[in-house]
Amino acid sequence: MTAARDHAVGEAKVIPIESAPSWQGKQGDLADRLAGAVGGALAGRLGDTATRVLGKGWEARAADGLSFLRRRITGDYEVDDFGFDQELTEEVFLSLLRPLAEKYFRIEVRGVENIPAEGGVLIVANHSGTVPLDALMTQVAVHDHHPARRHLRMLAADLVFVLPVVGELARKAGHTLACNEDAQALLERGEVVGVWPEGFKGIGKPFADRYKLQRFGRGGFVASALRAQVPIVPCSIVGAEETYPMIGNFKTLARLLGLPYLPITPTFPWLGPLGAVPLPTKWTIQFGEPIPTDGYPKEAADDPMLVFDLTDRVRETIQHTLYKLLVQRRSVFF
Repeated sequence: MTAARDHAVGEAKVIPIESAPSWQGKQGDLADRLAGAVGGALAGRLGDTATRVLGKGWEARAADGLSFLRRRITGDYEVDDFGFDQELTEEVFLSLLRPLAEKYFRIEVRGVENIPAEGGVLIVANHSGTVPLDALMTQVAVHDHHPARRHLRMLAADLVFVLPVVGELARKAGHTLACNEDAQALLERGEVVGVWPEGFKGIGKPFADRYKLQRFGRGGFVASALRAQVPIVPCSIVGAEETYPMIGNFKTLARLLGLPYLPITPTFPWLGPLGAVPLPTKWTIQFGEPIPTDGYPKEAADDPMLVFDLTDRVRETIQHTLYKLLVQRRSVFF
């Protein structure tokens, strides 16, 4: 985790319908005409065709989609002070990621009951795979498999937020900068926060070092959990290491581009764009038993020895679970 940052979190962008700009009326009229035209077409001659292609119940799904479109056009939606757009995340982002999780990686989720149904909790996971798909898949796993459908608020590296388009989308999906201040603020308001302490050293490590945890930093995530008095849930992910086996690194070119690494894999860059397609490995995401922190005073966050001990405990728990899952695994792809 980054100890600090140079800029503050953006102000809230709540856009209630009653305070929308003066042009909202025109946008609303446009949305109504568009929805009416599409709805009329589907209800008319295209209705039977839509039923055959989309199946029964398409009318309700179409109505929901048109309603969602209208709210986006008119500005009738809200985001929190970190930029999180819950509706967009549920209706678009998670819908796009879900087939990848369920059909492509066939993720098996275990121990999701270890995540509390309410209140703040810090999920700490291993990081791997050259491209941080493991973080996105964990977001899907928490939301789709937890009975409370909780949203995972991920702490991301600075690089994510300086990339065009990607930074804005990350904010809307609930991600924020990996710093102690943001982590503590989210935990204190009762959010599920995810952190991958290995950072680029984890996802950018050689394939030969797969499933060997890298350094967990200075334990800033433990200090945040201690101050917020929330449990820490270790998370072990198997399968991500093999999606993009990193066998080399264009270090000089990476430095010129301002990237932490530029991977060489068995398919990239040799196959061009096709080389960016991840291998269809079989994944397991296991959430371990919570490690409570409310037994310590908040001031314990300033005790470096305690923070180190808890950090090491979390790391060892994840590493031990990874070895256990690897022994149980039948195949990389099945």
